[in-house]
Amino acid sequence: MRPLTEEETKAVFSKLANYVGKNLVHLIDRPDTPHCFRLHRDRVFYVSESLMRLAVSVARPNLVSLGTCLGKFSKTGKFRLHITALDVLGQYAKHKVWIKPNGEMPFLYGNHVAKAHLGRITEDTPEHQGVVVFSMNDTPLGFGVTARSTLDTRKLDPTAIVVFHQADVGEYLRDEDTLF
Repeated sequence: MRPLTEEETKAVFSKLANYVGKNLVHLIDRPDTPHCFRLHRDRVFYVSESLMRLAVSVARPNLVSLGTCLGKFSKTGKFRLHITALDVLGQYAKHKVWIKPNGEMPFLYGNHVAKAHLGRITEDTPEHQGVVVFSMNDTPLGFGVTARSTLDTRKLDPTAIVVFHQADVGEYLRDEDTLF
C-alpha cells in the first residue's frame, strides 16, 4: 500500500473528472473525515486516513482490500474504473441518465442504453461524456459514456444507442472471479 505517483494521480483524476467534473474537489476535501487514494497490487483504493493508519499494521501480502476500490491500472499503465466505484460516482456525478423499468434488465445484462429505454437525462450533457445510469427511483445501476449529446438524443429513433455501457451492478454476478 503506497501513495499514488504523480502520473498515476493524473490518470485517476482525469478518469474520475470525466464522471464527476468539478465535484472531484469534494472527494479530496471532505468535511467529515479526510480521505486519500492508495495503490495496492495495481488497484486504487479510496480510503479514510484513519483506516489507512490502521492498515499499516497489516503485512502487505495479508492485506486484500482497503476502503473502496475505484479501479485498477492495466499493464500498459491505463486506469480502468471498476463497478465498485459506483457509490462514489453516483454521489458526485455531474451528468446522470435515468432509465425506464423495462430498460433496467437489458442494461444489467451488459447492453447499451437505447433511446426507447431512456427516462430522463441531465440537461446539456455533451457527446462522449461519462454518465452514471440510475433507475427511475434513483438507484445507481452503473455507468457509461454518452453516444450523443442531449440535443441530438431528442431527434433519434427509439432503437438508437444513447449511452454506451461500461459497467453495471450485474457484473458482481457475471464477473465474480475477476473483480478482486
